[in-house]
Amino acid sequence: MNVWLWALAALATLLLAAYALRAAGRAATAGAPAFRDMTFAVAFGYVLAAAALAGGVWLWVQPGAVFFRWAVQFFAMATAAAFLFRLAGRHVGTEATRKAFRQMPLTAAFGLLTILLYAVTAIFADILAPYGQSEVVGAVNMLPGGDPATGGDPAHPLGTDQIGRDLMSRLIYGAQNTVGIAFATTCIAFFLGGSLGFLAATIGGWLDNLLARAVDVLMAIPSLIFALLLMTIASAWAGNQQWQLTLYMVIIIAVIDSTRVFRLARAVGQSIVVMDYIEAAKLRGEGLGYLIFREILPNATAPLLAEFGLRFCFVFLTIAALSFLGVGIQPPLADWGTMVRDLAQFINFAAFSPLAAALPLMAAGAIALLTVAVNFVVDWMLHRSSGLKD
Repeated sequence: MNVWLWALAALATLLLAAYALRAAGRAATAGAPAFRDMTFAVAFGYVLAAAALAGGVWLWVQPGAVFFRWAVQFFAMATAAAFLFRLAGRHVGTEATRKAFRQMPLTAAFGLLTILLYAVTAIFADILAPYGQSEVVGAVNMLPGGDPATGGDPAHPLGTDQIGRDLMSRLIYGAQNTVGIAFATTCIAFFLGGSLGFLAATIGGWLDNLLARAVDVLMAIPSLIFALLLMTIASAWAGNQQWQLTLYMVIIIAVIDSTRVFRLARAVGQSIVVMDYIEAAKLRGEGLGYLIFREILPNATAPLLAEFGLRFCFVFLTIAALSFLGVGIQPPLADWGTMVRDLAQFINFAAFSPLAAALPLMAAGAIALLTVAVNFVVDWMLHRSSGLKD
C-alpha cells in the first residue's frame, strides 16, 4: 500500500511541476509562442525527462549501482564509436556509400558498426581467441577483471567458467557458432520460403491454395514450443551424435521460420505478377525460372532484405533459447545460450560481488546487443525503402 501511495504522490508532483513550468514560462516570456502553444503533455514530458536525469545522477553516485554505471559508460562509448564510424564513412568509399552515410542516423551507424565487429569476430575467431573453445586452461570460476586481489587472473581477462574454460575464448567462438549457425539457418529459411512463395504467387491456382493452407497450419502453432517439441524428438534420433542434433536444429528452425518468409514472398510476388512487364514476359514465352529470378526477385529485394534482418533476429534468439534449455547447439561447441545457462547461478551473488554477476551477463549482453543492432539497421533500411523523408 505504501508503494502505491508513493507512486501516486510522485505522479501528482510531476503533474504539478508540469503545470508550474508552463505557467512560469508563459509569465516570464510574456506569452512567447514556445510556451503559449505548449500543450500540457509536452510540459509533462519535459518535467519527466528532467526527473529521469536527476534520478540517473542520484543513482550514479550510489555505491551499489555498479551495473548502472557500466551501462552509462558503455552507452557513451558506443555513441562516440558510432559517431566516428559515421564520420569516417562520409569521407571514405564511393559516392553512393558516402551519400548513404550522410543520410544515416546515429542508431543505424551503431548497428552497422556492431554487425561488422560481430562478423569480423566470427570469421577470425580461431585467430582472435587465445584458447580453444572447450580447452580447460585454469582454475574454475575466476572472476573477470584480471585482478588477483578480486579473484581474477591476468591470463583470463573475462574469467573462467565452472570447469576452468576461458570465457573470452568461449565468447569469441560463441560469435562464430551462434551467429554463424543463425545466419546459415536464416539463409536456408529464406531460400525455402522465398522459392515456394514466389512459386505460389506465379503459378497460383491449387498449388497456391495448398501451400498457403499448409503454412497457415504451421503458423498457428507457437514457433518456440513447436521447435522445442521437435528438438526433443530429434534428440532421441541423434543419440550420442551431437553434430546430428545441431543439424536437426538447423533444419527444424529453418522450416518453421520459412513459413513467415513464404507469406511475405507470396504477398510481394502477387503484387508484382500483375504488372505489365510480367505480362509482356509471359507473352514473349519466358519460362517460370526467368519470371521468378529475372523479373520478380529484383523487384522484391528491398522488403526481403529488411525481412531477412528481422528473421535473423528471431532465428538467433530461438537458437539461443533452445541452447539455454539444453536442446540447441551442443558441446563441445561454445554457444552464448549455453553460457548463460551454465553461469546463471552467479546472478545470486550480485549483491556481494558485481563481477561475479557479470559472468552470465556477458553472454546475455552479447545476444541482446546483436539483436538491437540488427533492428536498428533494419529500421533504417525500411525507412530508406519507403521513401520517407526526415
